[in-house]
Amino acid sequence: MSDRAAIDRLLDDARAALAGRVEPEDLAAELAEGALVVDIRPEANRTQEGALPGALVIERIHLEWRLDPTSPHRVEEATPGRRVIVVCNEGYASSLAAATLRQLGVDGATDLVGGYRAWREAQGTGALPT
Repeated sequence: MSDRAAIDRLLDDARAALAGRVEPEDLAAELAEGALVVDIRPEANRTQEGALPGALVIERIHLEWRLDPTSPHRVEEATPGRRVIVVCNEGYASSLAAATLRQLGVDGATDLVGGYRAWREAQGTGALPT
């Protein structure tokens, strides 16, 4: 048995399955190239810490239903083949969520390294304007 917690192993496996995780300073370029940036943070965090400009807000509890390519509840922005960048507070929940989206057939799903908080710290280094 491993000394590491099961969730740590799950997180490592999820991240290994994600192609091209996005660094905070590259988010603006990704958005400009047509990526769909999805903010899954709870409303309380968005209210307290701020919105992510250009992001579509889909709270974590609804994510799979809104982005599943086969779901009748899919949002219109979730077009086949579109790169999807999931953003949470610090980049943990987003990695797990993006890996789940890939299992559903969203091949371009990945996440933002360090999440919203890392993006806020990266302001002035090519990140999205506030």
